[in-house]
Formats: sequence, C-alpha cells, structure tokens
Amino acid sequence: MLNRVILIGRLTADPEVKYTPSGVPVAQLRIAVNRITKNEAGEYETDFFNVTAWRRTAEFAQNYLSKGRLVSVDGRLQTRSWVDQASGQKRTSFEVIAENLEGLDRRSEAEGGGTPASMGAPAARPAPAAAAMAAAEPDDMDEHDPFADE
Repeated sequence: MLNRVILIGRLTADPEVKYTPSGVPVAQLRIAVNRITKNEAGEYETDFFNVTAWRRTAEFAQNYLSKGRLVSVDGRLQTRSWVDQASGQKRTSFEVIAENLEGLDRRSEAEGGGTPASMGAPAARPAPAAAAMAAAEPDDMDEHDPFADE
C-alpha cells in the first residue's frame, strides 16, 4: 500500500509552532494550491490544505518559512474523526503529515536576505521535479486535461 502526497503551493499564513508536553515541536501550516485547469468561468480555482509537521521539520518551518512563501510538501494523508460537542454529529478532517518541506523561492530581503530557504535544513531534500513544476505558471500549461472523459 502507498500513502504519498506531494503538493506545491503558497503558505496562507506563518507556520504556528507549539510544543507537546514532552517538548516535541509541532507546526501547523495551510497552503494554497492552484489547479492547472480553468473552470467554466475561465478562472483557476485554488485548493487549501492543512499540513502538520513534527520535530525537525516543524523547526525548519518555524525558522525558514513564512506567509506567501512557495513551498513543496512531501508527506502522507491522514484522517481524524471526532464528535462535535455542539451538534453531536460525527466530523472528519483530512490533513497532510509533512515528512519533508522545502522552500522553493528565496526569502525576501525583509526576512533576512535572499538565501535559499532549504539551506541548513536537514528535513528538506532536493526535489527537482517539484522545482520544475513550480517554475511553470498555469498560463504556460496546456489547458487540455489528459484524464478527462472526452
């Protein structure tokens, strides 16, 4: 079996890092990922994903990533279920558990000067395919969906 998720998108806010009672860092992130095809109105739609990073990956997010940064997330999809206290209904949420994060653009001058975000980050590893995909703007891509029923 395989549970693998790779996403490229922009952070919608700065990562929020908290610590477990035993001192393990955990970061919560949210990324916006544009779809590669247009809707009926001729516009690109955006999907939003919740991402959780643990330990060194969480520390990397806290130290090197901020709102608006283009990031690559490599991880697995996880579901959580609970009962809503107010309504008594069962709820389910989906999140990506990040195994690797990589900044695909350079930090701005205001953030400490144009060094690559993945420098010094042991949790990040090179993702040449991800970088190539990030470089391609949606307007540069063929609008034909090869998986659509024709």
